Amino acid sequence: MTEAARVLALLAERGQTLAVAESLTGGLVAAELTGVPGASASFRGSVTAYATALKHELLGVDGALLAERGAVDPEVASQMAAGVRARLGADWGIATTGVAGPDPQDGQPVGTVYVAVAGPAGGTPGTEPSQGAPAGASTGSPMGKVFPLRLNGDRGEIRRESVRIVLRLLREELSGNVRAQDTEQNGGN
Repeated sequence: MTEAARVLALLAERGQTLAVAESLTGGLVAAELTGVPGASASFRGSVTAYATALKHELLGVDGALLAERGAVDPEVASQMAAGVRARLGADWGIATTGVAGPDPQDGQPVGTVYVAVAGPAGGTPGTEPSQGAPAGASTGSPMGKVFPLRLNGDRGEIRRESVRIVLRLLREELSGNVRAQDTEQNGGN
């Protein structure tokens, strides 16, 4: 079973929906999800906001933030996920923004990526951002979690790895929330 299929199965079990905001992945996350038969039961849609101005216009990312820090920023990723969740009326929103190359962007080197997950319970604060693997590298915000990544490879590899990681992180959030609900229902045992 693919990561996209796992995510969609978890969403369907919960009766929840997903929306996606993409920049550097250019629609690849949505393509992975819609490649799964029955995706329409949980997948609401996506916004590919490749141009910086569209992140503000379509997703509601703060214009001053974009002007000050550029599109490759953890808060931008967080606002993209929250914005797509709100605008498409989904329970969950995920987002990707970053630099796939071949050139740096907004003062960020190639391979700098931020992925974000925004869910119905917001998110739980995590640890400070770190380089490398996303485990333990989340930053909490009232709207969800942001995961900073430093990826290696060519443009295609960076984009594909970003898709794989954002879907895995959403699956982990969904699985974690299921465990938390089970614990609550079982009296904390």
